[in-house]
Amino acid sequence: MSKKVKKINLVILLAFLICLTCRYQVHISYNKLTTNNYFITTNKINNSANIIIISDLHDNQLGENNRELMYKIEQLSPDIILVVGDVVNSNSKDSKIATNLMKQLCKNHKVFYSLGNTDIDYIESRSSDLIKELKDIGVTILDNEYEDIDLNGNKIRIGGMYAYAFGLNDNNDVDKDTMEEGVFDFLTDFQDTDNYKIMMAHRPDSFIFGNASQVWNIDLVVSGHNHGGQVVLPFVGGLYGGDQGWFPKYDKGLFDLNKIKILITSGLGSGKQKLPRFNNPPEIVNLYLSK
Repeated sequence: MSKKVKKINLVILLAFLICLTCRYQVHISYNKLTTNNYFITTNKINNSANIIIISDLHDNQLGENNRELMYKIEQLSPDIILVVGDVVNSNSKDSKIATNLMKQLCKNHKVFYSLGNTDIDYIESRSSDLIKELKDIGVTILDNEYEDIDLNGNKIRIGGMYAYAFGLNDNNDVDKDTMEEGVFDFLTDFQDTDNYKIMMAHRPDSFIFGNASQVWNIDLVVSGHNHGGQVVLPFVGGLYGGDQGWFPKYDKGLFDLNKIKILITSGLGSGKQKLPRFNNPPEIVNLYLSK
């Protein structure tokens, strides 16, 4: 065999191995479920609490009928579950995958839900009422609303919103006149408590831009939406993230941003994106709150 033929064969082999590796990384990014633990201490909490956060299911199924997902959540024994939007796709033919999962979760747990962009698109393009379907199976929907709960003896206020927490002006500053109607008053009311405050906001961008994180007195914002950057590059991080654009600073994880903490999950799936999830396994967030 000539040297030229050997080089050609080597190139073909390398190309094959690269393709195989890429295919594997895409596969695990939709099927290899992971759990990431986060710990927050605060003097507003007297007794420890365990909160599961999931987001961006996008009709993905982890195990038959999401049994693997259910099993892992049950193993973690959460006190409550927060679902931060996008359980369906904009073009989903129905909501059965999402509602079946929510129904199972509601059997043993209190489940709170805030809307994401594909949920809203799905609702607007279908005659079916996703919000009613979720409420009927026991999910608490929070859309510019909040609920005060007692969690293991802790006073916690949980809110939900999709809108931006800042004004649509040149500097994205908080400004009642340029914010979506009702949002300024909702956030003003929401922050008026000594309870530990958790806001479910599908888009982390809602609090990242402008001076929102300096103005609003919120202990923790939990978000999804960015899919961890969709494509995760080694030593670089996420490739693209919502309003943040290319190589987002806030792709996934727990961040301190002025007055607030933002906890962003990479989520459980993705809709029809220009690129599939890559090197980016579906994620359950397990949050421990303690004193």
